[in-house]
Amino acid sequence: MSQPQSKFDSIKAERDRYVSLAFTWADLLFELDREFNVVFAAGATRAFFGQSSDALSGSAFRDLVAPPDVPKIGETLKKILNTGRVQEEFIRVIGPDKSWLYVALSAYCLGGDEDHLFVAMRKASPAAARAATADNRGENGLYDGSNFADVAASRIKKLQDSGEEADVTVVSLPGMSDIQKRIDAKEQNNLEKAVGQILQSHSVGGDTAAKIGDGVFSLLHGTGTPITDIVSQIEQITKKMDPAGKGAKVEAATVPMAEVGAVSEEDLVKGLGYMMTKFSDSVSAGVGLHDLATNMTSLINEAAGKVTQFKQIISQSEFYVALQPIIHIYTGEIHHYEALCRFDSKPGESPFKSITFAEETGLIHEFDMAMAKKTIEWLGKFPRNTNKYRVAVNVSGFSMSQPSYLDALMHLLRENSWTQGKLMFEITESSRMSDLESANNFIQTLRKRGYHICLDDFGAGAASFQYLSVLDVDVVKLDGSAIKNAQRAPKGRAFLSALTELCRRMTVETIAEMVDTVEALDFCRDCGCNYVQGFLFGKPSKEVKDFTPLPQAQLFRKIASFKA
Repeated sequence: MSQPQSKFDSIKAERDRYVSLAFTWADLLFELDREFNVVFAAGATRAFFGQSSDALSGSAFRDLVAPPDVPKIGETLKKILNTGRVQEEFIRVIGPDKSWLYVALSAYCLGGDEDHLFVAMRKASPAAARAATADNRGENGLYDGSNFADVAASRIKKLQDSGEEADVTVVSLPGMSDIQKRIDAKEQNNLEKAVGQILQSHSVGGDTAAKIGDGVFSLLHGTGTPITDIVSQIEQITKKMDPAGKGAKVEAATVPMAEVGAVSEEDLVKGLGYMMTKFSDSVSAGVGLHDLATNMTSLINEAAGKVTQFKQIISQSEFYVALQPIIHIYTGEIHHYEALCRFDSKPGESPFKSITFAEETGLIHEFDMAMAKKTIEWLGKFPRNTNKYRVAVNVSGFSMSQPSYLDALMHLLRENSWTQGKLMFEITESSRMSDLESANNFIQTLRKRGYHICLDDFGAGAASFQYLSVLDVDVVKLDGSAIKNAQRAPKGRAFLSALTELCRRMTVETIAEMVDTVEALDFCRDCGCNYVQGFLFGKPSKEVKDFTPLPQAQLFRKIASFKA
């Protein structure tokens, strides 16, 4: 009998120590049974809940929690049964006037046969709660689409492991842009913050909401969240902040996460990111939210399957490098080749869809690294004491924001320092660069190591000039659509000539892409371009000998002798 009594005394002493410590930190303390019902309450219960400690006895602890945070507290309490404790998590509880109060919560599981939990709680300010969970949210307090996918996937999997469910709802305000035209920049920011606060207040944990596009938002919430109330609140706040008093009509569509199949958290992240992109692009194109939402759960599962397939392609190197030459516009000499991807399983098929999918699901940095390795492998077939073959490999703007890619690339280049002067980097999808200053620092690191940098898609949008003003590069590639439009427009020749002159003054060389006809070659030459690339000189090929001699070489002989 002495041993059980000794064990009982030990457990009692442990409990007493925890209670003593808890009250040095907390405003009130709960003891909960295994079903999470209140066995005992002490402290400032009236201030927090408007009830005495005796009145709370026997009630379900979840009933004290604000509805959006019920899934989170369910996950937390069940985690304590397994891990023994949790320290300072932020949730919201229902106050005396039915408003929601932020509290910091710590808890401890006593163990033993009864598995009672002790929950210590103290009041926290909304600012403190937001600061503790801010992570990488923007000034509006909202995540962007990719960060939201990471956070939401983690929360969803944890909730599912605890037997809880949550849904993702996408909210669209088609008229928000019209309101923003009627107000100044500060008021625009305040409007976005106001919408964000409404979404956050109904999201799991009060911090799982995002802006995924212009006037398009998303949130993770409990299955019983009244979406119509959210819609109504946002419509009211937009009307209040609109000088014209019109406000914006709000559309919302919910995607039940319970219908998503058994996928890993990593694949769920990719699927959610894919979903966010599809929603944002489709809303911008005028597709109705509800039409899109009906297929979204199957899209997530489909995306997860494609992610697995694409990762297999990367890991097993089921692709090859196809080369396309970049040619001096006067001499016809090949300056370097662009390394383009072609998939073994899809001979003759454009890789555009697969690359776009990699960008939409955040896999592009893994693929960019695989392409860099494959290109270095190709260069390694030739003597290292010659620069006869130089190759440019693509780097997505998204990849440049991923520390894992940057670290891996620098390690790869250190191991293959012989590639200096042979390897170039071409920045694609520059619109996906979130931090131009950091991107430029990385670019300069590469240039100092002897690698030339080309900025792709220049002239395709107004932002191109911002990129050129911030990013110090060696070459810009003039977008093929800009070249074709310039040939058709009456002022096109003047526009393209001005672009090349701007670059010349900045000591930046220019490549005109999609040069597929003799007329386009002459046009680019007249406008001052330095190099050309296009089907006029052959389609991409994995055989470099296909460009020796260069197709259409006779087009350069006359001009070369004239220049001489």
